[in-house]
Amino acid sequence: MELKNDLLLRAARMEPIERAPVWFMRQAGRYLPEYRAVRAKHSFLEMVRTPELAAEVTLQPVDFVGVDAAIIFSDILVVPEAMGMKLLVEEGKGGPKFPDPIRLYTKMKSLTDSGIVKKLSYVMDAIRLTKDRLNGRVPLIGFSGAPWTLFAYMVEGEGSRDFRHAKEMIYTRREDAHFLLRKISDAVAQYLIAQIEAGADIVQIFDTWAGILTPEDFQEFSLEYIREIVRLVQQHTQNRAPIIVFCKGANQSLLEIASIGCDVVGLDWTIDLAEAKALIGDGVALQGNIDPMVLYTTEHVITEKVAALASRMGEARGHIFNLGHGILPDVEPDNARAFVRAAKNAYEGLANKS
Repeated sequence: MELKNDLLLRAARMEPIERAPVWFMRQAGRYLPEYRAVRAKHSFLEMVRTPELAAEVTLQPVDFVGVDAAIIFSDILVVPEAMGMKLLVEEGKGGPKFPDPIRLYTKMKSLTDSGIVKKLSYVMDAIRLTKDRLNGRVPLIGFSGAPWTLFAYMVEGEGSRDFRHAKEMIYTRREDAHFLLRKISDAVAQYLIAQIEAGADIVQIFDTWAGILTPEDFQEFSLEYIREIVRLVQQHTQNRAPIIVFCKGANQSLLEIASIGCDVVGLDWTIDLAEAKALIGDGVALQGNIDPMVLYTTEHVITEKVAALASRMGEARGHIFNLGHGILPDVEPDNARAFVRAAKNAYEGLANKS
């Protein structure tokens, strides 16, 4: 089915565009009253595992906020669960947890990427259903966590301030760490390929915890695995879907990230967009990078910040508007809509000033 709005795909491929596309990480979420209405009737994991519910909340930001892409509603931790870990999401008790974290080699050996696509078939079913309901309005984004970020959660058991156990393993049991990272990478590559085959138009790899690693460790324990995933996905899908790589907090390695073969480099809000563009050049597109906290201000401030970002980029080509991380759950929906409106007009306003 031909897309009516393919701005995101053209931007990702560095093709000419009339304006930069805009979407939000975590855009299908608690800031929307329509999402909360569905969530009130179902548990989080029930929503993730039920294609009809996942499709419904995936479409909400397109319908109610006006973004230029949908991102399939799921969670990065479904991959470790499919590999054999028990995943718990206890209502009102913080984020997802693995009650039996992977600390011993015997537990690592018991994990498997065999049958990963079948075990995660509910995600592919949700993608197919969402594509049908989108009817070509906007592209659909698939995603996965990066191996290092999944490793950090799997070894720690939950989110952490310092991920002590994960980092202790890479420093004292390097071979074990690489053994586990290879297993995760195989699973992630299969998962992303399956999402594209199910209909995802573009995919993003999230390395949320890249920033806790030293530059040297980031290269060894994160980026090399992402590089291999990018290669496998492109090889098996004939580059059908662009790939976004977002490594939060890894600004010291942007040039290296841009060199792994991905189409888009996602930026957090702690680096200047113009500096990133000057460093990386025109080989890949850039995504980001407004501070998520800007959405707690006013429409005037939001519009100013978006316009300033466009000015630093200089041109719409090769730019995808987004936040520097996910949209937060208590943001006012009107402020999200103000961001989208400002992004859609930003480069037109820049042209009018020149």
